[in-house]
Amino acid sequence: MMPTDIIDKYYPKNDDLRKILVSHSFAVADKALAIARLHPEMQLDSLFIYEAAILHDIGIFKTNAPEIYCFGTFPYICHGYLGSDILKAENRPSHALVCERHTGTGLSKAYIMENNLPLPQRDMAPVSLEEQIICFADKFFSKTHPGKEKTADKVRKNLAKYGTDSVNKFDEWYEMFLA
Repeated sequence: MMPTDIIDKYYPKNDDLRKILVSHSFAVADKALAIARLHPEMQLDSLFIYEAAILHDIGIFKTNAPEIYCFGTFPYICHGYLGSDILKAENRPSHALVCERHTGTGLSKAYIMENNLPLPQRDMAPVSLEEQIICFADKFFSKTHPGKEKTADKVRKNLAKYGTDSVNKFDEWYEMFLA
């Protein structure tokens, strides 16, 4: 499977949103694969990491985030489960899990309920090492500043608004993947 074939089905060529999506996704994939190369002992599936990293944000076109050319009807926080639905329909259930589980450092059912988020009420946190690496790598890149990698301190600052659990999870991943 070429992940760009799936992108082609949902994003028109030369579309501004597609350019942002592809730039962001390839940056995430490059970082995730670099992390995988650092850890041969983890016996990671690099092909899956590449494909899933390219597709992790496939659902953004369904959301309303005009600053990045998203003119859909759903709140942006929904892009993960919306992308998951797309990839399930494309018969890519493992890739779909990455979509659903990459928001923040993962979202627990309790957090979703406590914050009354417009999401399905279930745990949506990365489980496999591949999912965790993609989620971690994603934190270093925004769609509003394509191509610019954030520092770990900037990532921590951004995650702090979601609570200490998010920052602690990021720090745990940092120690596991980059230290």
